[in-house]
Amino acid sequence: MKIVIVGGVAGGASAAARARRLNEEAEIIVLERGEYVSFANCGLPYHIGGVIPERQSLILKTPQDFKTRFNIDVRVRHEVLAIDPEQKSVTVKNLTTGEHYTETWDRLLLSTGAAPVVPPLPGLNEPGVFSLRSINDMDAIIAWIKQHDVSHATLVGGGFIGLEVMEALTERGISVTLLEMGDQVMAPVDPEMASALHQEIRRHGVDLRLKTALKQVTRDIAGLSVELSSGEKLRTGMVLLAIGVKPESRLAADAGIATGERGGIRVNAQMQTSVPGIYAVGDAVETQDLVFQSPTLIPLAGPANRQGRIAADNMLMNRGSTYRGSQGTAICKVFSLSIGSCGANEKQLAARGRRYEKVYVHSADHASYYPGAAMISLKLLFDPQDGTILGAQASGQNGVDKRIDVLAVAQRAGMKVADLEHLELTYAPPFNSARDVVNQAGMVATNVLSGDTAICHARDIQQLDPATQCLLDIRNPGELTQFGEYPNALSIPLDTLRENLGRLPKNKEILIGCQSGLRGHVAYRILTAQGFRARNLSGGFKTWQAAMQATPVNPA
Repeated sequence: MKIVIVGGVAGGASAAARARRLNEEAEIIVLERGEYVSFANCGLPYHIGGVIPERQSLILKTPQDFKTRFNIDVRVRHEVLAIDPEQKSVTVKNLTTGEHYTETWDRLLLSTGAAPVVPPLPGLNEPGVFSLRSINDMDAIIAWIKQHDVSHATLVGGGFIGLEVMEALTERGISVTLLEMGDQVMAPVDPEMASALHQEIRRHGVDLRLKTALKQVTRDIAGLSVELSSGEKLRTGMVLLAIGVKPESRLAADAGIATGERGGIRVNAQMQTSVPGIYAVGDAVETQDLVFQSPTLIPLAGPANRQGRIAADNMLMNRGSTYRGSQGTAICKVFSLSIGSCGANEKQLAARGRRYEKVYVHSADHASYYPGAAMISLKLLFDPQDGTILGAQASGQNGVDKRIDVLAVAQRAGMKVADLEHLELTYAPPFNSARDVVNQAGMVATNVLSGDTAICHARDIQQLDPATQCLLDIRNPGELTQFGEYPNALSIPLDTLRENLGRLPKNKEILIGCQSGLRGHVAYRILTAQGFRARNLSGGFKTWQAAMQATPVNPA
């Protein structure tokens, strides 16, 4: 058995190592266009910022490592130019010598990855304009900063790479302007959840420009300048494009291998392409979305590694190993905040006409009486009929990864929101509360499904009809001063609500607002027991405020 693998990062490297563990006799060749294999591309921004001081730390395995430990022939700077499925061969160019040659295969694995999106704008070929995808890109960025004593950088795109590089450059003392064409950064989460990121970014001095696109880059004797969609021009020391990535599927398409509507290589659950004997994994492929059961692109290292293992199983052993769909579980650190998500977001659900409900919980990451407790804000999306978990998002200083990981496992296991309150999670004051944030979200969602509570959301407060509805703020007077007030609300603190029921209009629906939604449920139970029609604002003032600040006006 001879296996040729095109691409040696993440999925390709994982498949090669797994193939050798399964079969000691197979001939395994890895052809990698770049200079490095098995490198930590997710760590590139952190070396730019100095958090990872040693460049060598990012190089996980060398070709010699693969040869010595696994007896795998890894050839760097070898680009595959064409695939011939009928002859079971690939045409290869040695980029060092210029030599062309043919390599045959019994099984072929494509792990060609994804390339940065570079829009057709003037000036993007100017020196000082970069993308970040490889170690060579990282080296070039660091060298440019040092050689030109860069004091200002313009980043284009507010996704994972853009935010991570933004933090890295800021940590180096470089002023940053971040351009985002949409109305929020971090597209996998919803606007009200991204609101905290916008505040954190600006708090660290970054010039965040939402709803602002790059129009062109120009160079003159004084250096680089960028023109924005607003018409404004900015002087800058460098430009970094982080608009996104697109699958590198041209090689497959030219060979007659089927690609999908999203531009990725089509594969089945066994990671087989439309051509027998050819498999594909990683950023180049389209896989099934776990929620919508439709093709999606997930350019993340975790799925790529799992897919590589599955492909090796099936290439060598015909084990029927299957990839079970993508959730897009991810997390990003932005200065002191972390934000993570899994499954579908509200924007996707609404766009596809999928029925859903949502609840918000704001709670400390560990026992509030133990020093250092910090708030976690969690959004849980679920089916309003059967409680199926559709997605989750969380932000906070600590513990976001744990909560999203728990919810990702629960979602994949097919658990419902009613199961979340029964999860037995670790508890000790330094680590957690006796009732974890995930437990709380499950309880709130279950209350909604069971009819123990009725909820409303920020848009309901914004669209309140004074003729038929009354907004009741049950917070204490000190909270109103400290945190701010709801618009046109009747203020009756919760502890005095029973003796002030006469102040409430019986002929109107009462929308209840507190600080986080917890006390609002108590008020809801009191009011409905007395015959009032009521709904509780999920997430309370914290969520209301975040929703109202979701798309702040750019500073002048």
